[in-house]
Amino acid sequence: MKIAIAGGTGMVGKKFSNLLLNSGHEVVVLTRGENGFQNGIQFVNWLTDSAKPEAALEGIDAFVNLAGVSLNDGRWTVQQKEKIFQSRMESTDEVLRILKALKNKPNVYINASAVGIYPVSTTTVYTENSTQKANDFLGMVVQHWEERALKAQALGIRTCITRFGVILAKNEGALPLMTLPYQLGIGGTVGSGKQWISWIHIEDVANALLFVIEHKTLAGPINFTSPNVKQMKNFGKSIGAALHRPHWLPVPSIALKLALGEKSALVLEGQHVMPEKLLQANFLFKFVSVEDAITNLYSN
Repeated sequence: MKIAIAGGTGMVGKKFSNLLLNSGHEVVVLTRGENGFQNGIQFVNWLTDSAKPEAALEGIDAFVNLAGVSLNDGRWTVQQKEKIFQSRMESTDEVLRILKALKNKPNVYINASAVGIYPVSTTTVYTENSTQKANDFLGMVVQHWEERALKAQALGIRTCITRFGVILAKNEGALPLMTLPYQLGIGGTVGSGKQWISWIHIEDVANALLFVIEHKTLAGPINFTSPNVKQMKNFGKSIGAALHRPHWLPVPSIALKLALGEKSALVLEGQHVMPEKLLQANFLFKFVSVEDAITNLYSN
């Protein structure tokens, strides 16, 4: 298959591109840089005044949109929140324009999202059938993002919304910040410890993206989380066990709020999210326990 990826140079995009190449697929990555080939990947310029990416995308089988400013970049100032929101709207609008311009439409369009669409709760278990929506900043962003992306359905394209949980990767994303205190020997429960961490290993993210492309029955919102969700107090204990470090020094909520501002909600609040659609489609998670996931990441 020939698969186009917007946001292909980010954490998920790089892992997914490598999986596709190793599986024998063609990969086209949309970039603000120059057109050309590198390490088996075709790079195509987009989101610049002179860009006409649709010419290079005729014949693609799937389009995956992962583009957007990372939630982990900097404090959530007014300006940063605007960048987070607008980057997702701008890239999705451009993807829709490209899809409309293509004479031969791809079989499937996948757009990223986040479990932050669900309200914070310590008691509710959310699946793709849950209708409750969060009304905080992240909830607002992903609701608008999903609404925009679902316009691809009007083009007759199978459209999937992948709601990512906390993606565990060694050198990027949230995990390095979460493991640092343990590596320094001062790890412990963050906040109340009751908040849920709906997590997923980066390798399972890449495998699940390809699985969704290949399984034509999957459409609409799809939760990308491990079926073994953990509360923060147990998640922290799992980090300590995997890294052979103590779990003893609590981190009060006020300390994180002072250090991170509004972004502290990413670790102080959470949702219990189950990947019901992936499980029903018989997707096999490679990493089901937090201990196995972290041990894998830090043994490489």
